[in-house]
Amino acid sequence: MRELLTTYSWQELRHHPWRNALAVLAVTLGVALAFAVQLINASALAEFAGAVSSVNGQPDLSLRARQGMLPDELLERVAAQPGVALASPVLELPTTAQAPGGGPVAVKLVGVDALTVAGVSPALLPMPRNPTESADGEGSAPPRRLDIFAPDAVFLNPAARQALVAAGAAPTQLRIQSGLSLTTVRVAGGVNAPGAPLLVMDVAAAQALMGRLGALSRIDLRLKAGTRPEALLDALALPATVIAQRPEQTGERASNLSRAYRVNLTVLALVALFTGAFLVFSVLSLSVARRQQQFALLGVLGLSANERLRLVLTESALLGLLGSMLGVALGTALAALALRVLGGDLGGGYFSGVAPPLQWSAPAALLYGALGVAAALAGGWWPARAMARMAPALALKGLGGAGTSGARHHGGALALMVLAAVLAWAPPVGGVPLAAYVSVGLLLVGGIAALPLAVGALLHRLAPLVARHALPLLAVERSRRLRETAAVATSGVVASLALSVALTVMVASFRDSVTQWLDGVLPAQLYVRAGSSSVGEGNTLPPDFVQAVGALPGVARVDPLRATLLQMDAARPPVTLLARPLSVGGAPGAGQTLPLVGNPLPLPAVAAGETVVPVYVSEAMLDLHGARPGGWLPALALAFPAERARNTRFFVAGVWRDYARQHGSVVMDRVHFVRLSGDASVNDLAVHLAPGADEEALRERIRERAEALGAGGLIEFASAGQIRAVSLRIFDRSFAVTYWLQAVAIAIGLFGVAASFSAQVLARRREFGLLAHLGLTRAQILGVVALEGLAWTVLGALAGLALGLAVSVVLVHVVNPQSFHWTMDLALPWARLLALCAAVVLAGTATAWLAGRAAASRDAVQAVKEDW
Repeated sequence: MRELLTTYSWQELRHHPWRNALAVLAVTLGVALAFAVQLINASALAEFAGAVSSVNGQPDLSLRARQGMLPDELLERVAAQPGVALASPVLELPTTAQAPGGGPVAVKLVGVDALTVAGVSPALLPMPRNPTESADGEGSAPPRRLDIFAPDAVFLNPAARQALVAAGAAPTQLRIQSGLSLTTVRVAGGVNAPGAPLLVMDVAAAQALMGRLGALSRIDLRLKAGTRPEALLDALALPATVIAQRPEQTGERASNLSRAYRVNLTVLALVALFTGAFLVFSVLSLSVARRQQQFALLGVLGLSANERLRLVLTESALLGLLGSMLGVALGTALAALALRVLGGDLGGGYFSGVAPPLQWSAPAALLYGALGVAAALAGGWWPARAMARMAPALALKGLGGAGTSGARHHGGALALMVLAAVLAWAPPVGGVPLAAYVSVGLLLVGGIAALPLAVGALLHRLAPLVARHALPLLAVERSRRLRETAAVATSGVVASLALSVALTVMVASFRDSVTQWLDGVLPAQLYVRAGSSSVGEGNTLPPDFVQAVGALPGVARVDPLRATLLQMDAARPPVTLLARPLSVGGAPGAGQTLPLVGNPLPLPAVAAGETVVPVYVSEAMLDLHGARPGGWLPALALAFPAERARNTRFFVAGVWRDYARQHGSVVMDRVHFVRLSGDASVNDLAVHLAPGADEEALRERIRERAEALGAGGLIEFASAGQIRAVSLRIFDRSFAVTYWLQAVAIAIGLFGVAASFSAQVLARRREFGLLAHLGLTRAQILGVVALEGLAWTVLGALAGLALGLAVSVVLVHVVNPQSFHWTMDLALPWARLLALCAAVVLAGTATAWLAGRAAASRDAVQAVKEDW
């Protein structure tokens, strides 16, 4: 019997290839998108983590400063400890390099001790080449071994060599930027480190070259056998400003860096698979209705209810299995193409510069293939249950229905929606809004399950309005009496439209909030920075240049910014510490005003001899590090030397929105930062122009000041408008995948409408024949079909819009804060939403009319005879 049922299911699928191809296509696209996103993310993360592991090596412990740099006198004390077998100093600084005749290339300069680095990070061991050897490594003379200690020798990894060649010149000599100056060095060999472009040189030479004498980024430790890291740290008695990290925490931080983005992107990719389940539901429901008498005959011949149930589920499984196999193949091809063309970025910016090879995963393929089959089985479950409950004798005479009344399901549908509202308030699980995702799914399922109730109520009110018009009344009454069928036909478009509306509202809300935020954080007309300036210990602007810019005619005020990284938790990505002149709670015009969430709090009274420093934390600090407005931030004291921060307390005076730093930021007035750290460096200058000043003329004067320092080409200018445009362009690129997913979801929903109406019209040939016998013309029959399509798609569009708005509230106010730790205001782009609904209504109506043409053109007498 099992073989007979499988054969029957397979033959049924073969005889209706176009209808079933739509269901297979829906599952294929869903599995392909989800599997492609998984492969891209996994490949990029593996490549990124592998490169970090190769460059950082596998020490037993790494010592870092919580903020800023380590003093290199710590190296001698650490290396002298009995339990330390090897202590390797490392200095890492971002900068730019230029080969003669080539353009600037962003690189990381890494200073190492060639005598110890091989024991911890072999990939960073310099490999000298002889003086006559070409850049390709050809030559026979022995290499200059002592170049590994030479103050003017650098060693390039493959990515750096490739980038410099692409910039226009073979790397034989380089000019490396330090602040606003360039120093010429020679390329003495290479290193095998993978990943982003690296220049490796002796650590003492790197300190002198970059003006960081006595400073280290980290000290990597290899411990002697039997030495416990905890005992070693106790013996070292390190100051609170130094943090010890284990190698496994590096990979954990790399994963945490992009986890929220990866999870949300994967969930969005499953949107297509979700709508595909509704398309399978729609196709099989109408297929079951069309074959009602066939199933009834099989039932009379002895096929039990359970066997009829398994028969429909077998068809679902075959559709899902075929779609899953095609989806895995298509997803693999899409991932390979994306990695080759776009890299592993996917718009998020977490893995920019990483071009990983495809790492295919059999377990992931099986998982997403199983999800495809599960989605198809879920879509076929209700039609299978309806067929199992069918009374064969009545159905054989045309007196039984395969559907169900549906009224008894409305209580369950409403319960699902109530449960969805409850789960929306649940906290995240491991930093992932799992309950919120379940809430969105239940909201959609419950809303679609309640469609018959909504359809019946709306059409009941619409019927009196068309009572005097025969054709509209016929269309409305048929839709009202068969509202279960109408709900089935529109379920796919409701699901896809609801998700598309929700994503449209979420993206529009985010973009609108980011636009307003940029207007608030870019108060100056002009911004100046060193060409390779970055957060942390990169190139900075020298104090004399900053003073010179502030004294130029046409400059009303300059606001210097210092951005540095603060490691508050060894297992989390670092927090950004921003020091800038602030006017929050101070005199207007004294500095920048932050976009606060609420009002700033007054400073509390403290004991005599204590100093209170107000700080302002981003929203991510509340979730990730437990900061609270009106409370204290004692961990911030660990960023500064104990002798400077003694008797200083940091008061959280407010919370500000920071869309640029997902993992948290702290802002304090620059006066306090310089006093506590002794660091007067400047990353960026915000230049406020005097009234009537010419921006272009001022740029030229600033460039002349830089030329006087020999650094005319090493500074970058950007207006507030340029920064705003670039930021929004990056935003749009980040959400480009979301736009494509919306388009796919809508396309799948429209495929569902086409399949539903095609099957409906073909199943109603006898009805059309009867209408023709009663005197209706072909045009009138087509009008009835089009009016039904209009009624159904209008109801589907309204339901999809309402459900989409409800889902968007969960996405904006729950998923987004729990995933990325920032809030935003809900913005409703009504023009786009109404255009989306109108397009769906027009497409559904046109599809119904086109499907009706084929059936209505058949001979009416023959159609009626088929009933006997």
